[in-house]
Amino acid sequence: MSEEVEIQEESAPEEIKPIAGIGTLVFGKYDAATVVCRDPGLAPYINLSTVGVPHTGGRHANAWFGKARLSIVERFVNKLMRTGKYTGKKMGALKAFESALDSIAERSGNNPLQAFVDAICSAAPMEEITRIKFGAVSQPKAVDSSPSRRLDVALANLAKGSQQGTSKSKRTLTQCIINEITKASNNDVTSYAVSKKEEVQRIAASAR
Repeated sequence: MSEEVEIQEESAPEEIKPIAGIGTLVFGKYDAATVVCRDPGLAPYINLSTVGVPHTGGRHANAWFGKARLSIVERFVNKLMRTGKYTGKKMGALKAFESALDSIAERSGNNPLQAFVDAICSAAPMEEITRIKFGAVSQPKAVDSSPSRRLDVALANLAKGSQQGTSKSKRTLTQCIINEITKASNNDVTSYAVSKKEEVQRIAASAR
């Protein structure tokens, strides 16, 4: 008698779910419900839920992990104001980022929030280094980065790269944001954020 062999069908990969609820519009025009994050580690920490203008007035500043409830759009705009001539000018930073999203949407014809999320995923380092002290000797050691830390570093480097592009240049902040997000979303090493991620991971790999 021939033995019957049961062939098990391979299970299909899990569908990537959107990272925001239905009906969430950023700046009143870009639907966040269609945006997906292809990095499973970052997906639970990326928040695009906003109501109108992303400006909460720091209501989550003193809450434990309150930044997790902030939209990444507002967090990116806040990081644009950290140093230099843009310090404290939130409405200017908001207008520059909104104009950058408009330009990206016109060029690509796609949702610019998807390009922004892809840029964050490309700029988030997987591992970093820390210092471990053995007596009087300090030795670098590679450590895995937590998802929250990865998101913080990615947003900070994207903002810093956008700021540095305006230094000694006639380019506006909007143009530099467009350039940085576009390059980072394509995982281009000429992007400041992606180059910093590659540098940190290369140093961590040598310190394993």
